[in-house]
Amino acid sequence: MLKHIHIENFALIDSLDLDLKNGLTMITGETGAGKSILLGALGLVQGKRADLSAVRDTTRKCVVEAQVEMSSLSLDELLESYDLDVEPVCFLRREILPSGKSRAFINDTPVTLATMSEVGNRLIDIHSQHQTLQLASDDFQIDVLQSFVNKLTEKAKEPASFLLDSFRIEWSQYKALKTQLNKWVEEEQLLSKEADYNNFLLEELDNAQLDQLDITALEQENEQLSNVEEIQLVLQEFQSMMDQDDNGLLDQLRLLKNRFTQISKYDSDFENANQRLHTTFLELEDLSEEMSRKADSVEADPARLEIINQRLVLIEQLLKKHHQKDVNGLIVLRDELADKVFTTQNISKKIKQARVQLDTAHKSLEQLGDKIHQQRDQQSTLLEEEVLVIIKQLGMPEASFKVNIEKKDSFNSYGMDEVEFRFTANKGTALLPLNKAASGGELSRLMLAIKALLSNYKNLPTIIFDEIDTGVSGAIAEKMAIIMQQMSTSLQVITITHLPQIASAGNDHLVVKKAVKDEQTISNIYRLNIEERVEEIAQMLSGGKISDAARENARVLLQ
Repeated sequence: MLKHIHIENFALIDSLDLDLKNGLTMITGETGAGKSILLGALGLVQGKRADLSAVRDTTRKCVVEAQVEMSSLSLDELLESYDLDVEPVCFLRREILPSGKSRAFINDTPVTLATMSEVGNRLIDIHSQHQTLQLASDDFQIDVLQSFVNKLTEKAKEPASFLLDSFRIEWSQYKALKTQLNKWVEEEQLLSKEADYNNFLLEELDNAQLDQLDITALEQENEQLSNVEEIQLVLQEFQSMMDQDDNGLLDQLRLLKNRFTQISKYDSDFENANQRLHTTFLELEDLSEEMSRKADSVEADPARLEIINQRLVLIEQLLKKHHQKDVNGLIVLRDELADKVFTTQNISKKIKQARVQLDTAHKSLEQLGDKIHQQRDQQSTLLEEEVLVIIKQLGMPEASFKVNIEKKDSFNSYGMDEVEFRFTANKGTALLPLNKAASGGELSRLMLAIKALLSNYKNLPTIIFDEIDTGVSGAIAEKMAIIMQQMSTSLQVITITHLPQIASAGNDHLVVKKAVKDEQTISNIYRLNIEERVEEIAQMLSGGKISDAARENARVLLQ
């Protein structure tokens, strides 16, 4: 419930502190006294946009603060979702600075206007003539029906609230997956334009077997095979010179080494020369054996030469084609192409998997949507009956009210249904949508009937009715007052009214008065005692000079 309101420097209010009581509170006052100012101030703590023109003194800060007791409202999860402290009393504060800048706070934590709007509207429900028009909106109508069905099925095996929560979770996942699928499809379309060409290039580079390629060795082998005859001739000449009978280079060097061995004892230089000859002999002997083996292995191989030439030509073509300096550059390019091809193939797989998942999710949503539709369809008749009971009490005995539920193929946050309230106040006339069937006064009474029902089926916040009695009088006003009294047994109801029949029904009565102070007009709100209430209601009854009869009638109304 709304416990306290503090307003400072707003419109005609200089400074106001107002404690509010539970039950049914009536607010009265002459036209223009400032009753709407209170609603305007509360609108600020509901996140509505600030208007600097509403600030009384533009050199001072404007402050509006509301204290709301949270015990009857299950809003802990909402506050925690915004990292706000959960306290027994929630403090909503709005400030408008002289600069025109606006600030919002919840439990002394700065918040955005969007956050204040969501929290503020969940704590305080201001029913103005504008909100009466919301009765014709699709979202409001389906929310009313859903709240009704939630209460009636709360002990069922599958409560309506559970089914709708499950649907919303799955629908959120479905939308997220569909969004991701669309992104993958777009990405695949972009990649597919290059996919065939990338595949061709990758296959071409793969066939080149670049990882095992030693281009230096390949070029060397090509040189050898291209000049095999010259190599064989040189090797033959070498072997001939080394091993030619007794005059071969090795035999001559062996003889020379033996001779130096004989004289090495005469001079250290000879000994050194002998050692060097020995080393040279061993090196030439080893070289001769190596070249002998080489000569055996060197032979013409036209087929191998053709293969090597083809590979070298291919590598040269690839280097020029891809503007690379060496084989390593081709390997890097090949790996990049492989990544692109893999990404394309992987996206294709993801798309296939996502489509299967979407199909499964779609079927699950349809099943949940069908269950939700059946529950609403089963319970809608009872809603129609209960609304009609209250409507007929409010002076429309021939009225008809129908809840039309149409299941669609598409999904929305309420399932698959479109809900439309249809109404007529007169017997024998066709049921029409509310925006075509009801006058302003009829809509107000219909809204009161629905709010009265919701107070039994949903944890509503504090409700403030702003002249919901417009267009009614007499017995109808008394019926409206009775309905408000019934509502106030389960929630706090505050009503701004001009009708004495309604004003007398409250257990608390506030009056708004306007006065001139220091040549400035100010508004203030006062709580009335029983005698003051008699005078106020008598004034409302008489419309002018208060008579004893008016006072007596006021006392009767207050009994």
